[in-house]
Amino acid sequence: MAMDLTCSVDINASAEKIWSIITNIDNCANTISGINSVEVLERPASGVVGLKWKETRTMFGKQASETMWITEAVENEFYKTRAESHGMIYETKMAIASNGDSCELSMSFGGTPQTGMAKFMMFLTAKMMKKATVKALTKDLNDIKTAAES
Repeated sequence: MAMDLTCSVDINASAEKIWSIITNIDNCANTISGINSVEVLERPASGVVGLKWKETRTMFGKQASETMWITEAVENEFYKTRAESHGMIYETKMAIASNGDSCELSMSFGGTPQTGMAKFMMFLTAKMMKKATVKALTKDLNDIKTAAES
């Protein structure tokens, strides 16, 4: 049992501007209100593949930190991240699709349990987690939209 979902938003900005915002990991806590802090742990010599950071958010009233890294990217089109925590593998894809003068920014999120306990917890909390995750992703996308359109 895995959780997979996608949210998207239309943004009146170029793919290049959106890319510059979503790949500015150092500044994302200032752009995305759901992120409390970011600490970059590893920086690649060029590009974004291999960029690794620790992101802290408040979820369900508690602060939680996850270490994430970019596993794949095509400039101005998409990047994928991975995180491993509490017996789960989390994968996210941020993708930009140009629509003339505007773009659609989508965020796909997947969580796959790797241990028996993670599978059990996913079974118990899947509906609640999906609803909370959609809400958080939508807020993140709208924060990026605000930054890109300003």
